[in-house]
Amino acid sequence: MRNLPPYVQLLKLRIEDGDHGPLVVMPFHDDVVGRPGYLHGGAIAGLLEFAAFTALGRELGDEGVVMKPITVTVDYMRGGTARETFAAAIIERLGARIANVEAFAWQKERSRPIASARLNFLLDRGDQ
Repeated sequence: MRNLPPYVQLLKLRIEDGDHGPLVVMPFHDDVVGRPGYLHGGAIAGLLEFAAFTALGRELGDEGVVMKPITVTVDYMRGGTARETFAAAIIERLGARIANVEAFAWQKERSRPIASARLNFLLDRGDQ
């Protein structure tokens, strides 16, 4: 993958291989704290966005394709607490110019997400 953006470094995100594709992990640390003991909503949104970029990048398999987010909608379901947070994304539609991706973040149980996001990407494939 290309050089990681500064926000990924700040959030200390790491990528692991999950059962169904890449899994992005965010440890709990001072830079992700919102109110005491809870994750900041922006940190959660950054985690979801990076999970979407990672899954889409792997699906495309072409680092020459520029992925530009058109819309990002985040739904917060419950507060994230002081523990590792995980995120994964599903490619809902992959066209020649547009991709639709859904990402989910959870802590203890994948079946109890703390947030989800829907992202639409413009795919710039250069000459195509």
